[in-house]
Amino acid sequence: MDVEARGAELGAGPGAPEGLSQREAEARHRRGEGNVAVSRSSRGYGQILRTNVFSFFNLILFTIGVALLALGRVNDAVVSVGLGLVNAAISAVQEIRAKRKLDRLQLLSRGRVTVVRDGRDVEVLPEEVVRGDVLHVRPGDQVVVDGPVLAGGRIEADESLLTGESDPQPKEAGDDLLSGSFCVAGEGRQLARDVGAASYASRLTADARRGSTDATPLQRRIGFVVRLVICLVVLMSGAILLQAALEGLSLVRVVQTTAVLSGLVPYGLFLLVAVAYSVGAAKSAGQGALVQQVNAVESMSNVDVVCTDKTGTLTTGRLSLAELVPLGPSADDVGRLVGSLARSAAAPNLTTTALAGALPGEPWQVREEIPFSSSLRWSALRTDEGVVVLGAPDALAPHLSGEPLAGVVGERTAQGLRVLIVARALDPRASLRNGGRPRLPALEPLAVVALADELRPQVRETIEAFRADGVAVKVVSGDDPHTVAALARQAGLDGGAPVAGADLDDLGDPELDALVDRTTVFGRVAPEQKERLVAALRRQGRYVAMLGDGVNDARALKAAHVGVAMRSGSAVTRDVADIVLTDDSLAALVPARHEGRRIIGGIATSMQVFLARVGTQGLVILAVTMLGLGFPYSPAQVGLTLLTVGVPTLFLTLWARPVAPDQDLLGTLGRFVVPAALLTAAGGVGLYAYHYTFLSEGLSGPDVPDGVLAAFESYTGLSSDDVGFPEAAATIGAQTALSTFVSYAAFLLILFLKPPHRLFASWTGPDGDRRPALLVVALVAVFTAGLFLPAFTTYFGLTDAADPVVMTVLPALVLWFLCLTAAYRFRLLDRALGLRQLQEPSAH
Repeated sequence: MDVEARGAELGAGPGAPEGLSQREAEARHRRGEGNVAVSRSSRGYGQILRTNVFSFFNLILFTIGVALLALGRVNDAVVSVGLGLVNAAISAVQEIRAKRKLDRLQLLSRGRVTVVRDGRDVEVLPEEVVRGDVLHVRPGDQVVVDGPVLAGGRIEADESLLTGESDPQPKEAGDDLLSGSFCVAGEGRQLARDVGAASYASRLTADARRGSTDATPLQRRIGFVVRLVICLVVLMSGAILLQAALEGLSLVRVVQTTAVLSGLVPYGLFLLVAVAYSVGAAKSAGQGALVQQVNAVESMSNVDVVCTDKTGTLTTGRLSLAELVPLGPSADDVGRLVGSLARSAAAPNLTTTALAGALPGEPWQVREEIPFSSSLRWSALRTDEGVVVLGAPDALAPHLSGEPLAGVVGERTAQGLRVLIVARALDPRASLRNGGRPRLPALEPLAVVALADELRPQVRETIEAFRADGVAVKVVSGDDPHTVAALARQAGLDGGAPVAGADLDDLGDPELDALVDRTTVFGRVAPEQKERLVAALRRQGRYVAMLGDGVNDARALKAAHVGVAMRSGSAVTRDVADIVLTDDSLAALVPARHEGRRIIGGIATSMQVFLARVGTQGLVILAVTMLGLGFPYSPAQVGLTLLTVGVPTLFLTLWARPVAPDQDLLGTLGRFVVPAALLTAAGGVGLYAYHYTFLSEGLSGPDVPDGVLAAFESYTGLSSDDVGFPEAAATIGAQTALSTFVSYAAFLLILFLKPPHRLFASWTGPDGDRRPALLVVALVAVFTAGLFLPAFTTYFGLTDAADPVVMTVLPALVLWFLCLTAAYRFRLLDRALGLRQLQEPSAH
């Protein structure tokens, strides 16, 4: 179907020179034929809130909280449910922010476009264009719909953001212009055939709207640990609650017990991760890497292969003069002549801009000009002195006099340079047209010009830093493979022969995987092929970052573990990316990677503290329950973890130093947590049993001082004459001793992780940072002072400070410290489980 037939089909009339009437355009817009951007989003606000607030874990906490409130235990309810609500709020806010960013995705700029309405040009917004409109396209305009060029028009379109092809593409009458491209030369009219959701730009935008986020290795490990803890808590809860039912415990006690058990789940880890990611994102943004996906900084630290586009990513999109080879006059004369030629062009392009910036000269008085076009591949100027031509060697070769230039041209072409020839007409009066069409006269070559793509600042240094850190770099571009390979060599990459995208189509996954593993440079690669290359690397277990700036990179960015976009790139690519380089500098990824490793170090240390607390509480609950000595914790006492675990881990995360990702993180956690939990639980259970037995027997006797009875009556809310008074008083007294010991042990445990002196260096060596030690001193002082404040002890369900507690807790702490030091220093857990023998190579 020709252009006129297509125009008639769309109701625009033959050739559509006058376009639509304003009335017809408004009618079509009402019928839904307007160029309205896709508004579909992955999830609504209500669904996001429901998913986060009413998650499985939170539902359990809410149920317990409602029961506690119904029983009048307000403090217990707040302590049990509060942290879950905070986590839900943070998660919901992050997802809502991500949704808003996805909803703002829009490829097309908000600039106005020119349409023909009622026979005259009218400027409208892109969304006001309708199917069947005729658009007037001039240099500098962005194409906002898909459709053919109408008769009489000739346009050169820059499709680099769509295909990666850096050279302008000629569009004659009948050729399609794609939305998202730019007109760089020529002029014409376009028929709006595909608009709105049907246009190429909108289809890409909708594709990029898929809401998908990869969990990082650290997030997966945390998730595994939390699920494991939940399974253990469920099993333990079932056994304990069954025992409670058999013993006939009150409903209040059953609900409180359930609240304590659910509190074993380390929800605080998620809060800590969110805080660490937010701090890391803020620091990275200050260094030129804007983080749009909260886990991207940590994810960047795991990357072991970086795939990058060429045009606009490794390069600035500009050209630079690499060499000027005179073929006749002196270099100075030729340089001035070429500089003047570049300054005299009516419509500057990348080539003339590079030449004018590098060479001297002044504008000429131009009598006639043949502008450069992709079809001609040459341009010419006529001045009072004659005709000067600038063009591609193969286009000018048939018209050049003298010796062939194949040698000097071929040598530079092999280096990946863009080679042009400057020539002068032998006859100064020679015509530049024949029958109205451009033609070349006989020419005398004056110089060979070699141009190179301009690398972005610090590209070579960044690639070298990546390689030194064990990160492979691959260049994946839509440009010519040999041009891409030359640019890669210029950037410091030498990966052998490049591979063209056409060679990938017939390869199965195994063959593609092998090819991708050994190849560094890929050229003429389509968007779908970029996505497939990333998938091949992921199949091999590689952790992939994809860098790009164009719409053609968007799908690959979504497929990679980490998508990185340039600020100067397309809107779709920026919004799809996890990280946006605000200064268009790859160098910003190096400190972002460093920041990610700092996050890993902080979270790994915090997980050790969290899990030591969880293990200790779980073992204490099991042991005390089996001994039949009541229940060792109340929900309010579990709230002490905010001081003993929450505050320390927050500061430890913020003060962390970069570490390489630990591939055996779970093993490292086990080696630290198991001894700490076993010894702390052993000391805590011993203290609890001693004080429970001492108090229950003492308070049952006849000679109890009235002051002691009055104190315990206020702690328990029971009268000394009540049947259950001795057990209740013994329980709260034993709980106070237990909580005091475990809290001090938690503070001292920090000194094993961050030792200020060799005395504490049984787990790891001192790192010179004194801040953790000062934090421990401050926390010990605050907790000790709190034991003497009635408001503090009442809120956390403890008794006031008492001599029996002090006289037993301090010796227990000394013994605990010596035992734990020995366990870490001599690796007793490894010896007990035979782990060293498993790690040693066999003698045979």
